[in-house]
Amino acid sequence: MSTTAVEAPASQVPTTDGDADFESLARRVDDAAAALEGLDESSRAVADEVKAAVEAIHRAGLVTIVQRLRSDDAARAVLFELVDDPVVHMLLSLHGIVRPDPMTHANRVLVTVRPQLQSHGGDVVLVRIEDGTAFVRLDGACNGCSMSSVTLRNLVESALVEGVPSITGVEVLPNEPSPTLIPLESLRIGPDPASEGWVKVGPTASLPDDDLTTLSLSSASGDLVDIIVVNAGRRLSAYRNECAHEGLPLDNAVLDIANGTLTCPWHGFCYDATSGECLSAPGAQLEQVPLRVDSGDVWVRVGT
Repeated sequence: MSTTAVEAPASQVPTTDGDADFESLARRVDDAAAALEGLDESSRAVADEVKAAVEAIHRAGLVTIVQRLRSDDAARAVLFELVDDPVVHMLLSLHGIVRPDPMTHANRVLVTVRPQLQSHGGDVVLVRIEDGTAFVRLDGACNGCSMSSVTLRNLVESALVEGVPSITGVEVLPNEPSPTLIPLESLRIGPDPASEGWVKVGPTASLPDDDLTTLSLSSASGDLVDIIVVNAGRRLSAYRNECAHEGLPLDNAVLDIANGTLTCPWHGFCYDATSGECLSAPGAQLEQVPLRVDSGDVWVRVGT
């Protein structure tokens, strides 16, 4: 049997470093998958079988570990902490040992029906899930009164109820106007900035390019407000330091300048870095706060 030799990318070279970060590990997997595409069909089949066999062994071992930790009262808390680690969570999710959170799971299900909706000029947005009910908004043809629109609405409901165990019903919300941008008047700095809720962060040079900066700022009332400032290609955006998913801090979020995204380190929710729009769960949003650059200094408005 002939094989095609393919040089392994540098990131595929085995390493003894046990502290590789999430991004490096993910890149190594991507590089390995890309290298497989260079193999001939028979070699690729062998490589796929090796991959499947190794994954089966890993899954069996992980299932045993999880079951033992879950059955031990003292170890159960450690298991829950481990599941919150992004690498561990990804690994257990890949092997189907833990389910994704309901919002992520529901959006994955909606991806499967969205092409059919869009072929009829419609679309769906998952707004939230409460007490087993998924609240959605339907756009375009899905929001009409014809029999075809009713069929499309039933398609969405069936997909969510049958595809997501935690969802028992679907409620269609009325369409609303898109949220407005931050009002212009809120961006003006008057003669007394502090009385208007503006806090001076510092010179623009203090905010590293292509990075995010975490801040704890005092409002006029004396309350501390946690903020992150994203500097993406020298375009500054400020948000409350809370993921829209569970309100967890974004201090160690991954900023991908090439794709313009910000990814939560806890459960992998992905956002548009410059607008705060959630790309993992349409309808969710980081809470943006007004930011202004005045005479080379950055000001953030945290309340009045």
